[in-house]
Amino acid sequence: MTHFDVFNGDADGLCALQQLRLAAPRTAVLVTGAKRDIALLQRVPAEPGDSVTALDISLDANRAALMALLERDVAVEYFDHHYPGDVPAHPRLDAHIDCAPDVCTGILVDRHLGGTQRAWAVVAAYGDNLIEPARRLATSLGLDEARRAELRELGENLAYNAYGDSETDLIVHPAEICRIMRGYADPFRFAGDEGILRTISDSRRADLESARSTRPSTDLPGAAMYLLPDAAWSRRVRGAFGNELAREYPDRAHALLTPDGHGGYTVSVRAPIARPIGADALCRQFTSGGGRAGAAGINHLPADGLDAFRLRFERAFP
Repeated sequence: MTHFDVFNGDADGLCALQQLRLAAPRTAVLVTGAKRDIALLQRVPAEPGDSVTALDISLDANRAALMALLERDVAVEYFDHHYPGDVPAHPRLDAHIDCAPDVCTGILVDRHLGGTQRAWAVVAAYGDNLIEPARRLATSLGLDEARRAELRELGENLAYNAYGDSETDLIVHPAEICRIMRGYADPFRFAGDEGILRTISDSRRADLESARSTRPSTDLPGAAMYLLPDAAWSRRVRGAFGNELAREYPDRAHALLTPDGHGGYTVSVRAPIARPIGADALCRQFTSGGGRAGAAGINHLPADGLDAFRLRFERAFP
């Protein structure tokens, strides 16, 4: 029998899986990709009797593939915090889903494991820009401000690496990071020992400097929208720049758009930190849109839909 670990390639997916495999090691086929590549269950060639762990990918976006796996007598364990739609009741599905705005998949796994690998859950929460939940978890471990800052830097670097419209935009493939991480029970040692993280960090800083030089195309008290250029750095920087803007302007929503090479745009939306709701509801109004209440996106917004998106964005966050 074969087991498949299927996970979002960002910090949350990586750290959620890291917790599970530190607690319960097992040989698995890894299935992952860029952050926006969430329709991953359709890539799983599982046979009857096989099993799957799915982490940090929307059940709603994977519904057809999930049902096909269950009908083939494949057991699926599912951890996620994105909008799920109706969660199917099936004897071979073990679902742990909570889309509250202060929860990420790493936190759900932390609950499941009773906090036995909590330092990695702190990294996951920081990577998902859940600063206060991350601080609370870190405090429960007795970590001081300097140690919390180390885990925050690690989480933000892992999250940054997963952004891009395709795997060619990424600095390091998430499956490779996962394999390297597996050798570290301690995230502090991982952060200190691996040169690959310094490579990601240097690229992140350079890309953020480029993003900071751009000006919003819409700049209102409750909403700001940025149209970034067609470049690998701008596709990578969307999430990190969006998180930075959200922290700097906690009462304002932000939308970052980049050309997607298919006659439209890829969209990343951050709801205001002061009121982290509405991003998923906005993005689900558009084909290929989804996410969670505080942060969501649209994989392909046609060029002729730009004005409609701008209008709905401004209405959603007046």
